[in-house]
Amino acid sequence: MSNSPRIGAHVSTRGGYGRAARFAWESGAACFQYFPKNPRSLKLKPVDVQGTLDCASFCREKDMVSIAHTPYPTNMAAGVDDTTPRKVIVASLRNDLEIAEACGSLGIVVHFGQFAGMEPLQGYQNIIQCMNETLLNWEGQAKLLIENQAGNHGSAGMTLEELVKVRELSQFPERIGFCLDTCHAFAAGIWNPEQTVELLLRGQALDYWPHLVAIHLNDSKYPYNSRRDRHARIGQGHIGGKALRDLLTSELLSGAAVVMETEKGPDGSHREDIATVLTWWETKRYEGNE
Repeated sequence: MSNSPRIGAHVSTRGGYGRAARFAWESGAACFQYFPKNPRSLKLKPVDVQGTLDCASFCREKDMVSIAHTPYPTNMAAGVDDTTPRKVIVASLRNDLEIAEACGSLGIVVHFGQFAGMEPLQGYQNIIQCMNETLLNWEGQAKLLIENQAGNHGSAGMTLEELVKVRELSQFPERIGFCLDTCHAFAAGIWNPEQTVELLLRGQALDYWPHLVAIHLNDSKYPYNSRRDRHARIGQGHIGGKALRDLLTSELLSGAAVVMETEKGPDGSHREDIATVLTWWETKRYEGNE
């Protein structure tokens, strides 16, 4: 991956995966995120060979990268006897991995999981088993990317320690990476923008940053430690542009694909926000030379 910042946004796959890549490129993006299938369903989707090949070819041509986001009902903490049992979750995750691999994507982003009243230890065990079953015999390059949670559906998955530990205890840690959501980290109270160095040092001590593959760059519509997951456009929320800039331009986060999951600009794309974020590195260099 290039050392230059890879900034982009979530885009629709209406019209195909290749069309999604082209739309992202036309908005000035060097990366993008997409749903591999219906975001509100776990129904399996056959791999669209022509569409995924088109996406992969275009991304290679333009030196772009992409990540897929698993459907909302995906819950890695589900048990074998739950209403939506683990085998359904595993089958869906494998389907997502296959589509992402065909598109040439870095991996599939999956939320940590919801315990829904179960004992925390059981929840953690379920997540680890779900990942083990999903990644068993998986030989593709696309990784499972665990996303930190905001705390709006319970306290599970709010800390870096939890994400690092379930990866460590899995059978296939080399096939697992992380996706850091800035809004979630802020809402969960693990990132105080006035103490960004503390988050950076904690992630360093936990060996979290070397396995960071993607970043969801979202501002927050609600205050720090609110445990409310509502994204705002960059610089238009309670985190603010400077704090996001200070975190994102840290060397520890370099190389990750950066994707915004926020409202589009007046032109129906994230062109304006992408351009703004790309100036952050130049601003940092300028300030460093003062």
